[in-house]
Amino acid sequence: MAEHTSDVVVLGGGSGGYAAALRAAELGKSVVLIEKDKLGGTCLHRGCVPTKALLHAGEVADSARHAATVGVRAALEGVDIAGVRSYREAIVAKKFAGLQGLVAARGITVVSGAGRLTPDRAVQVGDDLYRGGDVVLATGSYSRTLPGLEIGGRVLTSEQALELDEIPAHVVILGGGVIGVEFASVWRSFGAEVTIVEALDHLVPTEDVALSKALERAFRKRGIASRLGVRFAGVTQTPDGVTVRLEDGTELHADYLLVAVGRGPATDGLGFEDAGVALDRGFVVVDDQLRTGVAGVWAVGDIVAGLQLAHRGFQQGIAVAERIAGLSPVIVPDSQVPRVAYSSPEVASVGLSEAAAREAHGDAVVTYEYNLAGNARSEILGTAGIVKVVRLADGPVIGVHLAGDRVGELITEGQLAVGWEAHPEDIAPYVHAHPTQSEALGEAFLALAGKPLHAR
Repeated sequence: MAEHTSDVVVLGGGSGGYAAALRAAELGKSVVLIEKDKLGGTCLHRGCVPTKALLHAGEVADSARHAATVGVRAALEGVDIAGVRSYREAIVAKKFAGLQGLVAARGITVVSGAGRLTPDRAVQVGDDLYRGGDVVLATGSYSRTLPGLEIGGRVLTSEQALELDEIPAHVVILGGGVIGVEFASVWRSFGAEVTIVEALDHLVPTEDVALSKALERAFRKRGIASRLGVRFAGVTQTPDGVTVRLEDGTELHADYLLVAVGRGPATDGLGFEDAGVALDRGFVVVDDQLRTGVAGVWAVGDIVAGLQLAHRGFQQGIAVAERIAGLSPVIVPDSQVPRVAYSSPEVASVGLSEAAAREAHGDAVVTYEYNLAGNARSEILGTAGIVKVVRLADGPVIGVHLAGDRVGELITEGQLAVGWEAHPEDIAPYVHAHPTQSEALGEAFLALAGKPLHAR
């Protein structure tokens, strides 16, 4: 067995892993990056990037469909799913090539193969052993299913849904979280009939209820059906379709069932526990610095309990690399990580929901909602939605919640307000360009500062 040594060994080349590798190399460390598939991981190849390409294609289809409303003579002749696939694959290929070039330019050694952590703090790949002064675990996540619900045939996860070579006539989506509402949005834009089944009472149930209701209204207007507060009971499939049974006795017939019930940590069978790394429900147990209980072994990304978001893993990878190099990066709690569902309309948030704020602070909470109907740019874009800001009474902003087309581009301002514990009175004097959707956020800050202009 050949043994190789470096300063840092990273197991997993997704968002968290490659960020750790890049930053560690930038800080002068020798780095080995081990990846069994392709650099970029799920986000680049099977998740964030390709799904957003599909959503953009859906947006273009909707623009053509409704072009007459703005005086443009256009017609939607149809969606060429092969052409959409080529567009999506070209985007991914370009980003993949760029990432490969960046990693090579930093002098990072990339090892292709499935790695396993050994008890003596090394990573074994085939007959080779890679030993580092520090090891970063970044093995990502997988699509979950429900007990007894087998994936296959016409029962899909998001990975198989991306590869479909047809536009279904009707799809049932099990799960109304981010993955579910994004696929519902794109399929509806492509012309499919869509029904979402969500066991909880609202779509995107982890968000502020005001955002959930705004999305539900918009989806009803788009013709996307939702069955909320009812549980899945079972599915049968034939060569031509599926029949989905719900616990209330309802049966739904469709071409496909998409299972979008979340993602689980990819930690099974990788030697973590044998090496002394503690797991809790499959997630790696870490402290607030992302250290495991084994000296010199760290964990980042989806295998760390909390928000499973590529940009969270990316930030964690950078932070761990800096700690390995002796720096002291700021700890960013999950409450300050922005969250976006890229459906139409989009849903974006950072900080505490009103319910969570009241649970933590009681009556010392003040909220304000501004309707995008009063925003000129939103009217031009033809989007409805809201801006909701949560603050402590006479205190800082602790939550920002947005619903509407393109509002994901605004959430960074919300993150700055929450992360820097800004008071609305601090932000109100700053000027938002006109006409932009950012003015809606400015109006909410003005109102909470006691000087509303366009709001009441």
